Parts: sequence; structure tokens; C-alpha cells
Amino acid sequence: MFSGLFQPMHLLIIMGIVLIVYGPGKLPELGSSLGKGIKGFKKAMAEREEKSNDTLETKEIEK
Repeated sequence: MFSGLFQPMHLLIIMGIVLIVYGPGKLPELGSSLGKGIKGFKKAMAEREEKSNDTLETKEIEK
């Protein structure tokens, strides 16, 4: 169903629609907030993985 969705022409049309809806003034702000969201998600995942590793190490020491 979605096999041909990400062809170059489709992406150009989607980008054109986004430009019309948000306007050129809002795009840098939109990109910045998207980047901050991705950065926060990666940080949270790294912290969770670190906490999980610490818990496993503590359990191994107790044995």
C-alpha cells in the first residue's frame, strides 16, 4: 500500500504542501523543535539503557 510513497516526486509535493501550510518563516522553528525532540528522545533512551546496565551489574555483583 505504501510501497511507492517515498519517491522523489512525492517528497517534493509533500515539501511544497508543508511550505504552503507553515510558510517559510515557520520552517526553521519547526525544524529546530523537531531536532530538540529527537535529541531529547535519544538522551532518554541512553539514560534508560545506562540505568538498565547498572541494574544488571548490581545483580551480578550480588551473586
